[in-house]
Amino acid sequence: MLAAWLALTGVAAAQSPLALARLSGDPPPGQVVSGALDEQFERVEGPAVLEPAEPGPHWWRLTATRDVAPNGAPQLVIANPHLNRLEVWRPGQGTPDQRATVGRHADPSFSARALVVALPDGLWAGQHVYLRMQVRTPAAMPVTVEPLAQVHRSDLVHVAWRTAVLVTMLVLAVLALGFWLGGGERGFAYLMVSLLAHVGFLVADGGEIRLLPWLANLLGQDLRAGRLFGAIGAIAGIGFLNFYLDLSARQPRVMRILKACSVTMGLVLVATFFTMAPAVAVGANVVVLVVAAAMLWATITAARRRERAALFLAVSWTPLLAVLAVRIGGLLGAWPVPAWMAYAFPASFALAGLVLTIGFADKMQQLRRDRDRASQLASFDGLTGAASRQMIEEQLLAAVAAAHRQGQPLSVVFFDIDHFKRINDEHGHLVGDHCLRVIALRTRNRLRTYDRLGRYGGDEMLVILPDTRLGEAFGVAENLRAAVNCRPLSINGARIHASLSLGVAELAAGESAHDLLQRADAALYASKAQGRDRVSADATVAPEPAASAEVA
Repeated sequence: MLAAWLALTGVAAAQSPLALARLSGDPPPGQVVSGALDEQFERVEGPAVLEPAEPGPHWWRLTATRDVAPNGAPQLVIANPHLNRLEVWRPGQGTPDQRATVGRHADPSFSARALVVALPDGLWAGQHVYLRMQVRTPAAMPVTVEPLAQVHRSDLVHVAWRTAVLVTMLVLAVLALGFWLGGGERGFAYLMVSLLAHVGFLVADGGEIRLLPWLANLLGQDLRAGRLFGAIGAIAGIGFLNFYLDLSARQPRVMRILKACSVTMGLVLVATFFTMAPAVAVGANVVVLVVAAAMLWATITAARRRERAALFLAVSWTPLLAVLAVRIGGLLGAWPVPAWMAYAFPASFALAGLVLTIGFADKMQQLRRDRDRASQLASFDGLTGAASRQMIEEQLLAAVAAAHRQGQPLSVVFFDIDHFKRINDEHGHLVGDHCLRVIALRTRNRLRTYDRLGRYGGDEMLVILPDTRLGEAFGVAENLRAAVNCRPLSINGARIHASLSLGVAELAAGESAHDLLQRADAALYASKAQGRDRVSADATVAPEPAASAEVA
């Protein structure tokens, strides 16, 4: 796209019927327009491009190298004007046409891509057009003469391009806001602020701010607006990068540099309210270059460590950093700012925002997967697949509260494996672990869908039986015992005869989960004391009298 644009601009420049000359200083307009100072103009070789070296008033003279006929409504077009103000004296004109992208001299008939002045009489070879530019933002400004229809076509392309870029960035900012409010991840807040600040910078720099008259009157002609938006965007970008790559933990040296840049940008913000000294702008641009270099280094370092986030950063920021380097180098006077920068600059921001949003969403998805995995590991026992102790205790508390609130019965079964230590001693811990897995599977298969099974510790298991009276719970416990006792466990060629001891208890009125569990545990040890293959039930359920039962 850039190559095509360069080719098009090169053709346009080659076909331009204008020769450009420059005048030093700022003499009175009457002397310049009268021709008295024509001998002091210095010819500018090459295409007609206004390239002021510094802010302030600058004079140029355009000379027609061939006739420009009035048919087709020719227009003098000065592209890429930024916030610069233009005065144009056409041949034989005593008062100038004044143009600006924002303010009372803005022409709403044309887009903000260029300042346009009509040449109703055309130009004849040798005629002069004098330009006086009040330069506020030094930049390369190509000058052409185009038919009105071509100007409108170029305006349509420009408006469509800028609209697509700005709408893309605004949509991404809204998405970041939604993700931030929905997920609470502050990285999305940094991304949102960065995107909005860059939108503000682009509309202030490109002139679209004039579409909002109240905002244009407040900020449109104030160079501080662009600096403020740029500084805010840089600070938010540093915060986002720190969160996205976890620089504080993984690259602390780079983060210290970025923190220093962030503090410097904060000072630029404050200074901008009090002064428009060029040194402030130069300092801000130097800081931006340092930030860009630090970001590039952080990205390369993360890529070497095979961090997935670095891939998205590389794709998003490589074009942006390249365009920033070209633009800032031009603003600092290292080289002329190319004409295609007007399109490449906003496009690089939109591309960076889009890729970073995708990359950040990918990072959040990965974090959620990691959290889900950690939550699953905390909630479920890795050996048996049953609920962990913490999880089963939380479920018991919830079940007890629900039973008291709804007035429904609740019972629990507490069991362990008889002589489990002997199994470990005789066959080894691997066989013991396999024995636990098989018993957990057999018992879980005998439970109802709404019953809960958890590993309480070692070989002890807890079963929660909602909406279940003691007698029914006793039957469930007997069913669990039979599931294990029905046939020996065949593990690594060994046949192991395993059995369970079980204790059953039903929730009493006003009883706590802790007391219920203690009674079930007491019933479990009672069954052990009574011998192998027995179930003991603690039936201390108010208002019925205490009773116990056991089944051989």
